[in-house]
Amino acid sequence: GRGYFCNTTSGAFNVTLPTSATIGDMVSFIDYAGTFDTYNLSVLRNGHNIQGVAGNLTVSVERAAFSLVYVDATQGWLLTEK
Repeated sequence: GRGYFCNTTSGAFNVTLPTSATIGDMVSFIDYAGTFDTYNLSVLRNGHNIQGVAGNLTVSVERAAFSLVYVDATQGWLLTEK
């Protein structure tokens, strides 16, 4: 249930999802300065799938705002909106 304003004005950076996720855990991210298109945000999966895939999520859309909710070990973290 946390939200993060991510400012990539000075360069790209990573955020790491929790390793001990519980069903219903939610985290939100917002492109604070509108710079994800220039300096990407990488969401590191930390052992859990994201959208059912064993891979990290790279966000490169200016002004992106999104939330992830943990569902289960198969799907892992799912986007709550697109």
